[in-house]
Amino acid sequence: MRPLDEKETTAVFEKLFKFTGNNLKNIVENPSHEGPDKNPGRYCFRLHKNKVYYVSESLVKRATNVARPKLASLGTCIGKFTHGGSFHLTIECLNLLAANAKHKVWLKPTSEMSFLYANHVLKGGLGRITESIAPGDGVVIFSMSDLPLGFGIAAKSTQDCRKLDPNAIVVLHQADIGEYLRMENQNEQLIEE
Repeated sequence: MRPLDEKETTAVFEKLFKFTGNNLKNIVENPSHEGPDKNPGRYCFRLHKNKVYYVSESLVKRATNVARPKLASLGTCIGKFTHGGSFHLTIECLNLLAANAKHKVWLKPTSEMSFLYANHVLKGGLGRITESIAPGDGVVIFSMSDLPLGFGIAAKSTQDCRKLDPNAIVVLHQADIGEYLRMENQNEQLIEE
């Protein structure tokens, strides 16, 4: 486990900024309350086996006692780097994004299941949408009861959404909480290895 280098940090922050905007400052400067230390420090980003973790400095200090090959995970995995070097957010970062989201979309109860089966968000399924969303912005998707369901990329602006027909795609799916169930078999195989 090591700190991110400058190129990796830029890639991670650009992706997080797409979803959080200026609220990225809240993620970076978040004080940690974990550990027995009186001043446990802040949260930081660490890279381990191409995965980026959001973890308290106090926990990182303790993890130095564990050999790298035996360390499975530490903190919250927020994303991973591909072999090509690009960074992708994973569903595990949803709580972090939801607490600091700049743009939000709320789904009607009838379209929640469709989204949880990895389908895009259609205009007919929108319950509410925040103002000033532009195409390409990162969007966090919530149920009408404010439960975070996933995140995606806006395909249309807020203004364009008002004029669309009900079957038009509004948000392109990236990740949802249904992935936990869809990936269950894959995770079991990794544990067995």
